Amino acid sequence: MKKIFFSSIFYLLTAHGFFNTAVADEKLSLFTEQYPPYSMTLDGRPFAHDADKMTGLCVDMIKAMLQRIPYESKIKLRDWSYGLNRVKEKLNSGLFCVARTPERENNFKWVGPLTEISWTLFSSAKSNIKLSKLDDIRKYTVGGYKGDALTNYLIGKGYEVSVLNNNQMNPKRLALGQIDLWVADELAGPYIASDVSDIDDLKVALKFKTAPLYLALNPKTNPEIIRALTTALLALKKEGQITAIERSYGR
Repeated sequence: MKKIFFSSIFYLLTAHGFFNTAVADEKLSLFTEQYPPYSMTLDGRPFAHDADKMTGLCVDMIKAMLQRIPYESKIKLRDWSYGLNRVKEKLNSGLFCVARTPERENNFKWVGPLTEISWTLFSSAKSNIKLSKLDDIRKYTVGGYKGDALTNYLIGKGYEVSVLNNNQMNPKRLALGQIDLWVADELAGPYIASDVSDIDDLKVALKFKTAPLYLALNPKTNPEIIRALTTALLALKKEGQITAIERSYGR
């Protein structure tokens, strides 16, 4: 009789979550890349395994969100392709900040928008290139990088893009005349050019699109984690903290 009684109590407690430690045990792994001013390491290295060694517009937003959710979390800064592949394979993992494009829509669960980017074509300081519309770029060599939403957008529209695996080389290629234009974000382009190649005189040839940026999560991520992240973000927006972070980076 006692055995039946205790078995019944155990069942009731478990059913109501008293012994459910799955939530506490679940961990969230997030990845980002060296993409200033949105995400960057404090020492300039292209990788980091500790959030305390990272900063940036998106990083600061994600850190603030993670402080408000009841899950253990880890942020790593690695190569974009590495992070993208890991998130496709690993449960309870995410990548930020990601442009939410039609091609990517069904591959992830989305939290956001966090902020937005302005898709821009840059020319060198010595260039006389003048663009009035996107189609004007057909007679020029445009530089981009693999896996980038801006690059993929141009290619998808039928424009030719000279693609590298690493975006850090594109400002130098622009200065050397190896490409005529470089597609990058309005804020990120000048940061990358100055940081990597000491180039501080890029010209904005054309701004052609704005796009919201999100936290993209593995589609099989625990819905409770997604809900907690969404709730945290909405609270931060309501309190004005997201706007304050954006302004601190010149947006």
